[in-house]
Amino acid sequence: MLRWVAERGETVISTQVLQEFYVASTTKLGVKPLVAKSLLRSFENMETVQIDPGMIREAVDISILHRLSFWDSLILAAAESARCEILYTEDLNADQIIRGVLIENPF
Repeated sequence: MLRWVAERGETVISTQVLQEFYVASTTKLGVKPLVAKSLLRSFENMETVQIDPGMIREAVDISILHRLSFWDSLILAAAESARCEILYTEDLNADQIIRGVLIENPF
């Protein structure tokens, strides 16, 4: 799924997701840090959204209104700021629309 989405050239990722990828791959999956660092290169062709103070404030609102974790809300705020139509995640309820972003579980 990731390859198919990435090859379409319409993929957006946030700096938060890049950080979470590195931490999860090295701590939960046991990937060696330099290997995980090299895997980060596979995301370089994607548009990258940098988290800023305004997005953090929006994430707080999303978190309160939708009773989501702040971190999931920050991913949604980044997706909204990039005008994404779909957010692929296994962490939120599939088929829900938040702030105009459709949640889809890729698995």
